[in-house]
Amino acid sequence: MPVITEIEDLRRMHQARVPRMFYDYVDTGSWAGQTYRENLSDFSDIRFRQRVARDISRRDLSTTMMGRPVSMPVALAPVGLLGMQHADGETHAARAALAQGIPYTMSTMSICSLEDIAEATGNAPFWFQLYTLKDNDFVDDILDRARQAGVDVLVLTLDLQIAGQRHKDLKNGLTAPPRLSVPNMIDIAMHPRWALGMAGTKRRSFGNIVGHVKGMEGQDDLFRWISEQFDTTLDWARVEDIVRRWGGPVILKGINDPEDARRAVDTGAQGILLSNHGGRQLDGASSTIRMLPHVLEAVRGQLPVYLDGGIQSGQAALKAIASGADGVFIGRAYTYGLGAMGQQGVEKAIDIIRNEMDLTLALCGINDIAGVGPAMLWPHEAP
Repeated sequence: MPVITEIEDLRRMHQARVPRMFYDYVDTGSWAGQTYRENLSDFSDIRFRQRVARDISRRDLSTTMMGRPVSMPVALAPVGLLGMQHADGETHAARAALAQGIPYTMSTMSICSLEDIAEATGNAPFWFQLYTLKDNDFVDDILDRARQAGVDVLVLTLDLQIAGQRHKDLKNGLTAPPRLSVPNMIDIAMHPRWALGMAGTKRRSFGNIVGHVKGMEGQDDLFRWISEQFDTTLDWARVEDIVRRWGGPVILKGINDPEDARRAVDTGAQGILLSNHGGRQLDGASSTIRMLPHVLEAVRGQLPVYLDGGIQSGQAALKAIASGADGVFIGRAYTYGLGAMGQQGVEKAIDIIRNEMDLTLALCGINDIAGVGPAMLWPHEAP
């Protein structure tokens, strides 16, 4: 077993152990990938203040997110097709999050079902991400199923009314499960550990959809239904309707503009997730860390503002929180761990983030996550 000290170590293991189409699905952005890259690189413009001769013996990262006690202000973001990165991947991620004391957010486009997560975690509360789909009967049904499964926060995604162009997914012919073409069969044969895991599970398609939509008889019907469901007519009235229909706490995901943030406050939602879909939708959009101060100014403390995009280290997480975010979501970071080692890999990714946050807190002379704020950072014009 190699020595694993950073998320990059898990990324390399993930790349080696998972067929190319599923690794590429995670580790790519849309079009030229500018936004995907800048989500990461824009954190390098932010500098910590190194402080010394302070008692740092009582460090504590624990806080709350959406009213829930958490061991640190980090949640697992919704990632589609997790069960194609590792057999039964969503259940591995949910159990890892539960063990680590942080929220897990399940994607609508998951391979395991809501019911699978409830069973795997002993009906522990978790979060669920919903796309704004056209089929109202399906939306009503999946909201009911989410309630019954123990979901206590709905994460409503607003930035996928139409899919951005992801060149690698198109060239790889991404499907779940993969079509048995000659190139795919060769690729699968080169990843025997992954193939053996998939052979041992019955969960190989979209568990939240298959069996819950009428008239769906095969894989072609499934992908046709999915491609037709993203709602290009989505408006704020529909958002408010879904918030009302859920009736519990809602985070609006995909806000990346101050005008949209101001409008989001009026929907009845309880939180905002500042997100550009990991650079997988509008390429050329601003990175989330660059947009954060503008969104915070627009919201003016009326809602908690969380952030995803580029959080692949504990230092990036602390930079976002010190810049005003109420917490962060990680996606690729834990997916690399899942593809590398299943639940153990997800827990390792969380441990890496936690350790980096803890050490950085100490080196900045701060004991408590509640003490993290702008004073922890140098202003941009400072040395």
